[in-house]
Amino acid sequence: MKATIERATLMRCLSHVQSVVERRNTIPILSNVLIEASEGGSLKVMATDLDLQVVENMSAASVDSAGAITVSAHLLFDIARKLPDGSQVSLETSDNRMEIKAGRSRFKLPTLPRDDFPVIVEGDLPTSFELPAKTLAEMIDRTRFAISTEETRYYLNGIFLHVTDDDKPVLKAAATDGHRLARFTLDRPEGADGMPDVIVPRKAVAELRKLLEESLDGNVQIDLSASKIRFTLGGEGGVVLTSKLIDGTFPDYSRVIPTGNDKLLKVDPKSFFQGVDRVATIATEKTRAVKMGLTTDKVTLSVTSPDNGTAAEELAGEYGSDEMEIGFNANYLKDILGQIDADTVELHLADAGAPTLIREDEKNPALYVLMPMRV
Repeated sequence: MKATIERATLMRCLSHVQSVVERRNTIPILSNVLIEASEGGSLKVMATDLDLQVVENMSAASVDSAGAITVSAHLLFDIARKLPDGSQVSLETSDNRMEIKAGRSRFKLPTLPRDDFPVIVEGDLPTSFELPAKTLAEMIDRTRFAISTEETRYYLNGIFLHVTDDDKPVLKAAATDGHRLARFTLDRPEGADGMPDVIVPRKAVAELRKLLEESLDGNVQIDLSASKIRFTLGGEGGVVLTSKLIDGTFPDYSRVIPTGNDKLLKVDPKSFFQGVDRVATIATEKTRAVKMGLTTDKVTLSVTSPDNGTAAEELAGEYGSDEMEIGFNANYLKDILGQIDADTVELHLADAGAPTLIREDEKNPALYVLMPMRV
């Protein structure tokens, strides 16, 4: 194989695929990317960790001889990063080595044969639909902070996608770690009816969100079965991310979304966020609990720490129900408030022991539920 490629093109492509590659691997070839040059003047680059696979096509300045080889992903990326701007990079393979030339620099890296490189077999992906990249990015942003990191409850380690018929056909994305829940609802895209319920793993969500950042203007083609999902960005010759899905059953989260919470508090999310952040400065790592005292049109935030003393702050808010006190984990509350772009946020409360519903308003596609803490 021999090909020449612009450094900027190589860098952009490698930055997409190399983050899939784990730093420590028991299987040496999984540390490599597969580079395939074809006569037509294009290069295909592929990386995998056996659960997730990214394939990207890029155009080469020239392909003198076609072929395919695998080489260390992180090494090649580091070399490309340090080469001078605007340089042409020549990649040539011979005798289990890849020679990289750019300007006066020469590198020779060990390679492994392409036949040993594992490929995720997608099988049949019967459900197929498109979403605008912006919508998909917002759906991820509004839910992924609530994904659980507990390995024992592996079925919560991702975003749950499913279709339902509420007042109209919708597609919902949900994530929960047992303490908080985030849900995002959008109109069901054409082709998504009859779609199986799927859980997209945390790492796939993170890689997809990175790729979306560069193609927010286009659409994303989504193809899935009960065990695999494939995202195609940028149409033909774009980036294709394929992931295995989490094999588990997501709990019926709709049961924890409160419907009868009759106490309504409306506050400015930015000043609320800053207030919680300030009083939580003295909270101990273990508890991180902030107490909210609600009285007519006023919220008092307070923290009492046995080691660090006390803190309190008052906020203006619209509240007309009975006085009450409720405690929340400060970080969880800040995570949710950080998602609200509007001037007001609604907190629907019942009592100090019941889950609280948080949203911008009833028209907004995003909805959050937060479990209280004893304080």
